[in-house]
Amino acid sequence: MTDSTDDADTGLPEFKEPLRRAIGERYLQYALSTIMHRALPDARDGLKPVHRRILFAMRELKLSPTGGFRKSAKISGDVMGNYHPHGDMAIYDAMARLAQDFNVRYPLVDGQGNFGNIDGDNPAASRYTEARMTAAAEALLEGLNENAVDFRPNYDGTLEEPVVLPAAFPNLLANGSSGIAVGMATNIPPHNIHELIDACLHLIKSPDAHDETLLKYVPGPDFPTGGVIVESRDNIADAYRTGRGSIRLRARWEKEDLGRGQWQIVVTEIPYQVQKSKLIEKLAEVIQLKKVPLLADVRDESADDVRIVLEPRAKTVEPDILMGMLFKNTDLEVRFSLNMNVLIDGLTPKVCSMKEVLRAFLDHRRDVLQRRSQHRIDKIDHRLEVLQGLIIAFLNLDRVIDIIRYDGDPKAALMAEDWSLKRARAVDESDYVSPLPAKGDGELTEVQAEAILNMRLRSLRRLEEMELVRERDALIAERAELAELLSDDGLQWAKIAEQLRETRKQFGHSASRGQRLTTFAEAGEVEDVPMEAMIEREPITVICSKMGWVRAMKGHQALDGEFKFKDGDEGRFAFHAETTDKLIVVGNNGRFYTILGANLPGGRGMGEPVRLMIDLPNEAEIVDILVHRAGRKLLVASSAGDGFIVPEQEVIAQTRGGKQVLNVKGDVVARVIKPVNGDHVAVVGENRKVLVFPIEELPEMGRGKGVRLQKYKDGGMSDATTFDIANGLSWLDPAGRTRTESDLAEWLGKRAGTGRMAPRGFPRDNRFTS
Repeated sequence: MTDSTDDADTGLPEFKEPLRRAIGERYLQYALSTIMHRALPDARDGLKPVHRRILFAMRELKLSPTGGFRKSAKISGDVMGNYHPHGDMAIYDAMARLAQDFNVRYPLVDGQGNFGNIDGDNPAASRYTEARMTAAAEALLEGLNENAVDFRPNYDGTLEEPVVLPAAFPNLLANGSSGIAVGMATNIPPHNIHELIDACLHLIKSPDAHDETLLKYVPGPDFPTGGVIVESRDNIADAYRTGRGSIRLRARWEKEDLGRGQWQIVVTEIPYQVQKSKLIEKLAEVIQLKKVPLLADVRDESADDVRIVLEPRAKTVEPDILMGMLFKNTDLEVRFSLNMNVLIDGLTPKVCSMKEVLRAFLDHRRDVLQRRSQHRIDKIDHRLEVLQGLIIAFLNLDRVIDIIRYDGDPKAALMAEDWSLKRARAVDESDYVSPLPAKGDGELTEVQAEAILNMRLRSLRRLEEMELVRERDALIAERAELAELLSDDGLQWAKIAEQLRETRKQFGHSASRGQRLTTFAEAGEVEDVPMEAMIEREPITVICSKMGWVRAMKGHQALDGEFKFKDGDEGRFAFHAETTDKLIVVGNNGRFYTILGANLPGGRGMGEPVRLMIDLPNEAEIVDILVHRAGRKLLVASSAGDGFIVPEQEVIAQTRGGKQVLNVKGDVVARVIKPVNGDHVAVVGENRKVLVFPIEELPEMGRGKGVRLQKYKDGGMSDATTFDIANGLSWLDPAGRTRTESDLAEWLGKRAGTGRMAPRGFPRDNRFTS
């Protein structure tokens, strides 16, 4: 884009830079802001800016774990007004999540009121709820007033906020984090603090430890909702080593015996971040669509705990089989995608391994220890300076009183006085030697003079003087220890290890909810259990009308009985089957569809249109309905006289759309589908010519047009069948009597022949008997 100039007519401004560059730079600024200040957590304290500001604002409001609660509206208002200039609802939602023990492994906010639930219900409005910090949040803030971390100005420069929190435990892994930035995202599961600290202690002892070694201490995530991890150890190790991977998590369940052989399944823990209400809806949908026919009902009997009751349709199937199917079809099993993308030192986004994340935390703890130790040394030095001046005052009390009483400017007089000779004349002078020299040679500093002037009269007793000496000696000893600590790396790591052990004692296995909640188990393969194996086997009579309305009546009814149909409709198919049978519906479009017998509507009404169960086009008609028998073969043929043999297992469809087996086009349709039962094929055309040939001349195929069975000058094929030539060819005569032709030499020939006229008495509809 070229630069444009001002236009006097339009008043358009002059562009100072190309649009491409302007948009690119501004979008990059937005992307960086999103990555660093919104979506990705800091590896050191595991917090995003909004969470860090919430905790800091609660600290400023003095909402300690042992103190009182404050309205959530007050807290979110302070956060918004002082540190986080974004919407109050966004701040409140972030704070509410920190209080939800089903979302956060170690809640950082202690909520009072409705803060939402595992069903997915939203928290109450901020004016109704109250909150304060938890002990875990207090541990993250410990040391803020001891210069443990850097502070920066807030958004308007009127206050200061911490860049990062001191963090007494590895909160990033303990509570996890998730977020979506521009071009990158993060998703870190929660873990157990006790295990994380054990891994940190091992890293302190062995800085070069392998990632696999850390798995001995942290075997996997520990979700607040419990559950069972069924991922292999190798996959978990690979995910922790690379920072990316996925972990399979299942609900925890148990079989509950109801007596008399009856039982039900009770789900007591559901996977992390799965809303219980939506899970119930999904289970109900599975029942309605009959994806798992054995599941009869689902009930939510949860109170404070989770209790989802799954009622089986029959007691004959193993619970493991039922649960395996539910794991496959519902959110009772989920995959948690792990992506440990974090900010290193608050600046650099990086996908880290577990070892790198723990190392970042330990390095941060060392920096906090050094800063707090140096801050304490500075405080001790200031106090020792004051103590030296007070001790000098006690040694020369009469002179000090005289100066204060009679001098016009006692502060200046105290600082100008030479106290060195006076100190020398004191008794037991060695008891009062300070490590810090006075100003000049025996002069008091301004700080010391101010302290002397502020001294109360009640302090002018011998006991107070002895207390000052003891305090001075204790501070000198403490300062020496701190100086040695700052000069020795080994002592620093030992101190950090000691602090971590104290934290582990507070939040580890002995604490409330400190024990591991998520366990491990072998997943095993979820077998593709046949649907019929999950259904109670019962006899049924399948009735299908000419218009395609199908139903299943209980028991084996008489097939020659009278059945009711809709006005203008009549019966077409009637046969015996069982609920465990698969029914093969063949359309004249050459597609084969599969319906489970148990899924057919009951026989009390007129049934349902078969087109509601399968995707049979409106223009297609049903050629035949067969009960599937494993190992059987079918003869399929079109109206053009083309066909082949197909194994019945090959025509079973897995979807509503069916499976194309016989290829037809134009006016040609599928006409014959019959089980193979014999060694010869008999074909009759619309011209009433019959041809018999050996079945070996037909190929066996899975799909296709087939080969020519019989040649026609006019018309097409009417029917075909298979039979044993030794038993002869049978058909029903017009009187309904079975006739058999044993001598078939006249009609026996090669495949694709024209054949000879049908025997006398052959049916006028050109159909063979079965």
